[in-house]
Amino acid sequence: MSLEDKTRWESKYQTKNMPSEPVKIVEQYAKLARGKMALDIACGQGRNSKFLAEQGFKVDALDISPTALKVLKDIENIRPKEVDFDTYKLEENRYDLIVCTYYLERSLFPQIENALKEDGILILETFMHHPDNTKEPSNRRFMLEEGELEVTFDDRYDLMHISEFMDEDMCGEKTMKGSIVAKKKRGGMTDEDFWA
Repeated sequence: MSLEDKTRWESKYQTKNMPSEPVKIVEQYAKLARGKMALDIACGQGRNSKFLAEQGFKVDALDISPTALKVLKDIENIRPKEVDFDTYKLEENRYDLIVCTYYLERSLFPQIENALKEDGILILETFMHHPDNTKEPSNRRFMLEEGELEVTFDDRYDLMHISEFMDEDMCGEKTMKGSIVAKKKRGGMTDEDFWA
């Protein structure tokens, strides 16, 4: 992630009110994890991390913004860490649950698989490109395409939930979203296998 990206996120967390409630799919499906080690990728101010900690998870909360991470300092069962996902390497075979909401970096997908323990749960939800969106990120690279989650994860995971839906925020902006809950199958894959 570039310095420009970091500056943009820092400004956003310093000037905007961010949602404090956990993402619904996290509330609904986190309990499927068999163990209590969790990772929250691009956690922001930790709305999902806080919820998971309240449910008894030990959470590694990763983000590029030190301003966002300050909110999580000294909260029991949360370990905030400032990272650049362009260079940071996820620890392998560590997590029972990985959550990633409203952040899309496809190069992390193989790392996520390696970081999950066998039967570990992945919860992912983010924005999709769609002609009916009234607001969307400026760069299409950060948006899912139709059917992308199923195609990407179907072979190596048991898909427990998959959805593409139009959502409306509190300002009335409409955006298509994609979400998935998937359990890692037994038997590991290399990064090369993932993209084969």
